[in-house]
Amino acid sequence: MAKKAAKNSAPSTPIDAAAVPVVGAREACPCGSGRRYKACHGRAAAHAVQELVHRPFEGLPGEADWVALRELVPAATVPLTLTAEVLAGAAGEVPSVTLATVLPLAWPALRRPDGSVLLGLQTQSSSGDLSRDLADALVEALATDPGNPVPTRRAAADGPRLQDLLDLSAPFAPAVHTGFEFWLEDADSATGEVAASLERANASAIPTEKLASVDSAYWCGTPDKNHLRWVMTVPEEQLLDALARLSAAGESSIGEGTKLVGSFRAHGLTVPVWDLPVAMTAADCEKPAAAFAERLAGALASDAPLSAEERRARANLVSRQVTLN
Repeated sequence: MAKKAAKNSAPSTPIDAAAVPVVGAREACPCGSGRRYKACHGRAAAHAVQELVHRPFEGLPGEADWVALRELVPAATVPLTLTAEVLAGAAGEVPSVTLATVLPLAWPALRRPDGSVLLGLQTQSSSGDLSRDLADALVEALATDPGNPVPTRRAAADGPRLQDLLDLSAPFAPAVHTGFEFWLEDADSATGEVAASLERANASAIPTEKLASVDSAYWCGTPDKNHLRWVMTVPEEQLLDALARLSAAGESSIGEGTKLVGSFRAHGLTVPVWDLPVAMTAADCEKPAAAFAERLAGALASDAPLSAEERRARANLVSRQVTLN
């Protein structure tokens, strides 16, 4: 009797694993084998995941702002400057390269009809190194024909990182937007489903503004209360000690009615968070934030052991810390 054909057999034609799109673990594998992704190319992807890089943006100008735009800011863009060597290898003219918090359908990148590139920051990461994943999407966009998005794929383990592709002497200057009109070259002319999709996306964006008086601090507004989220590059243990000193001394607020409520941990950096009165605007935060920065600098300069009250304040801060990634 002939043996029964094995179920879910692999396709007879070999498939380049790097060309298989990343999908959900329980979805059918895009290679056509009939098996779930986690039992097919997803298994290979899991084995290929690199060791987690805790600070993927370290060494880039504006590291704290990279983290903020990845985790906290709904709509923002930043012009990027590539090295001359990378630009020389692009397919056709590249008028500009722009980092965007998110792109339609969470595309990793988009090559516009004029050859310019939009690189999405809030996208799925397929490895332990977000910088390498973003660099892979950028390289693919530079090789893509104008007018096309870049699909999700796994980055090669030995591929370049953003630190290899970007001009590290160029400034990193985010522009925070109220909506996602930057998706389109001419948003005012959008009609039909495109206009409807843009309207839905804009409605979901939490109002956010970047403070000018200090680095990497972002005000956001919600119906019940506002918040200030401030991404800091100070080493976590040192920062927590300083915040504890200020909290114990009653100097951790940034104005009347405000309260330091905890912190996030994101991509190797610490993000203290304050609750603000609903009437407190981003402009109202500027002077108090600058004054707090001076007090924080003084607290960071102290190397005295924490007092009992400061240790209690520190333990309270640690108990309310949330890790985003």
